[in-house]
Amino acid sequence: MKIYIDGGYYEKVDAAVSVFDHGLLYGDGVFEGIRIYNGKVFKLRAHIERLYQSAKAIYLEIPMSRDELEDAVLKTVEINQKDNGYIRLIVTRGEGPLGIDPVQCKGPTVIIIVADIQLYPEEYYKKGIEIITASTRRIPSDCLDPRVKSLNYLNNILAKIEARQAGCQEAVMLNTQGFVAECTGDNIFIVKDGELLTPSPCHGALDGITMRTVLELAESLGIRIRETTLTCYDLYNADECFLTGTGAEIVPVVKIDGRVIGNGYPGKVTRLLTEEFRSLL
Repeated sequence: MKIYIDGGYYEKVDAAVSVFDHGLLYGDGVFEGIRIYNGKVFKLRAHIERLYQSAKAIYLEIPMSRDELEDAVLKTVEINQKDNGYIRLIVTRGEGPLGIDPVQCKGPTVIIIVADIQLYPEEYYKKGIEIITASTRRIPSDCLDPRVKSLNYLNNILAKIEARQAGCQEAVMLNTQGFVAECTGDNIFIVKDGELLTPSPCHGALDGITMRTVLELAESLGIRIRETTLTCYDLYNADECFLTGTGAEIVPVVKIDGRVIGNGYPGKVTRLLTEEFRSLL
């Protein structure tokens, strides 16, 4: 494995950043998770654009142009000879003194890791998964815009721990108003009366690349779509439910907080969208 750090390539055992990097000390930075399918990077330009938008929102200037960073990602994939896998693209605030003030940081650190991807077992895609509602609430949008994909994931991690303790793979996170935001690492969709619904980013959901792709596919298939406000009541009474994400792709959900969704099996719309999504890869 060769890991890119600030223009150089390092073996895994030699790849390191300073313990004074503000990405480590304070979670000060942004990142993207990107998939590789059959040697091609999926939606790379969209991920690069979102990274720059996240960075701009937190006053972090990436020391490379979009084209330069895209080329660096592609070269790192090539060097690692990875036909199918996962890319973690990270930009931290960089090394600086103790204290949260970033003004004395030397400059951003850019890291590109190309590795294998850990997917859900195939049976989950065929049979669906059970999820719970976490007691951990999503950070309010008026405190930190959910479109910023930052390195601070403690909020999501605590909800993931709740899911694991309940014997589940995932957990739904609500915002402080009690509306559905997203899951710990995935966006959530439901189907009700033939309409595809997902929480609007204003409720605390990440504006996901896979989420957008699924919405585009649904619209092309003539499925009515809407970004809206959802509650647990809406989830429990959905005809279908599924999650989307870079790693997850599209995963059916068949039970939420002990309530069976639909007939307890992946639904027709979920199966159709999964088939269409996989045809893109």
